[in-house]
Amino acid sequence: MAGGRGVPLVLLAVLTLRGAGAIKVGNAIHQSEFQQRIEALQQENGEYQQSFNADEVFHVDLQKQETVWRLPEFGSFTAFEAQGALQNAAANKHNLDILMKWSNRSQATIVPPEVMVFSEDPVELGDPNVLICYVDKFWPSVISISWLRNGQEVTDGVLETIFYPRDDNTFRKFSYLPFIPTRGDYYDCRVEHWGLPRPLLKHWEPQLPLPASESTETLVCALGLAVGIVGIIVGTILIIKAMKMNSARNQRDPL
Repeated sequence: MAGGRGVPLVLLAVLTLRGAGAIKVGNAIHQSEFQQRIEALQQENGEYQQSFNADEVFHVDLQKQETVWRLPEFGSFTAFEAQGALQNAAANKHNLDILMKWSNRSQATIVPPEVMVFSEDPVELGDPNVLICYVDKFWPSVISISWLRNGQEVTDGVLETIFYPRDDNTFRKFSYLPFIPTRGDYYDCRVEHWGLPRPLLKHWEPQLPLPASESTETLVCALGLAVGIVGIIVGTILIIKAMKMNSARNQRDPL
């Protein structure tokens, strides 16, 4: 893909590998990589990652030149030399130059993101949880995701994934915010992208039952007490009636 003024020039490649015995169940290993250049900012970067059935296994940090496993345990079962990804990145840079000339730097269509915010677990007051901001179906892979709590930016504990290429060559990305649900707090995921005319705020706040007021609690207690008293009175009347009926029966049928 190529870009115009300020828009990245991007080369995206996705390789899918299937094992002979895996085709029946649809399992697949995806190798995805891209290289992009933002000429207006004089920036160039890229990405290399492998996934299994669309779940990331690892990616290579091209700046630090090291393999980063999605879960540390994955590195105990296999290995991947980062040098292979660095060689691919060098080839992608060369191919990007060729594509730029071939396309005459024509601009690809910018696709704005779709954004969803949800909690990892059901929300309970005071129970630690994680908010997830899922940003999907956007192009190019230049985006800013941030969090606001009660209107103020928060950065403590925030984690963000790499870009995950989709089959249609757009991207998706996740941002995670650990939090403790507190009554009255609300959150916004702020997303900035060239496809948006202004920063997009996706609002989220916990759906919690309202606390009962003191007057409501007093009324409930009073109603409960009244029902209890009525029950005692009705029970007493029924007992007296039963005793009278039994006494009258005994008088009519003496032994």
